[in-house]
Amino acid sequence: MSVVTVFNQKGGVGKTTTCVNLTAALARMQRRPVAIDLDSQAHLTLSLGLRGVLGADSMAGFFKEERTLESLLQTAPGGMQVIPAHLELAKVDALFGSNKSIAGRLRAGVRSSFPHNGFPILIDCCPMMGVLTLNAVLAADRVLIPVSADYLSLQGVHRLDAALQALEKTLKRSFPRKVVVTRFDSRRRLSYEIYEKLGQHVGEALCRTCITENVSLAESPGHGMDIFSYAPQSQGAKDYRLLAEELQGEGFFD
Repeated sequence: MSVVTVFNQKGGVGKTTTCVNLTAALARMQRRPVAIDLDSQAHLTLSLGLRGVLGADSMAGFFKEERTLESLLQTAPGGMQVIPAHLELAKVDALFGSNKSIAGRLRAGVRSSFPHNGFPILIDCCPMMGVLTLNAVLAADRVLIPVSADYLSLQGVHRLDAALQALEKTLKRSFPRKVVVTRFDSRRRLSYEIYEKLGQHVGEALCRTCITENVSLAESPGHGMDIFSYAPQSQGAKDYRLLAEELQGEGFFD
């Protein structure tokens, strides 16, 4: 079992899109992944077509009512296994922010509910470093960082890398990570410049595969579908298939 947290402190970089479609790609590779939505906005949950989820049946139930993760598993319309989110998650910081032990609850929950399973678990978390995001990072074996091909996102990578390094020093453990460039536009010179500068900063941690700016990727969440179900022949589907194969080949999900 490998737990991968998809995280960036900047919004709008394709974090949820990446989590949804990597999960879908892995499902088509027969890896039987589980997606965990740890964002109170529940965008991953909605993107996979789950509607009307009750708070008690979401990750809010895990934190507030001590539900097991296994008991919260739902099957999305497309067939993927998902633990959904709910707006009630927004209260977790206020309820547990002063409890230092809360940061490790998700890590313990994953190992309790899925101790011997060989499937990958992907966690989509909110862009703010609070109780929920800290849980997601501490539960992770690896971190995947989507970065959109623009200047402000590039600057954010430096801050995020510094934050992860500080956690590594405090916890005395490493967080192996990969960076994937999203919203790449081959018509813009800036996209190539961002990719080159990221390579200079993170070296081999930069994925070879870039996710091209694609209208189907923007449309598919509105239909509650992953890109492979919505537009299997699109460039977005091709890119996420290649990304999954690249990361799989490097043992990122093992």
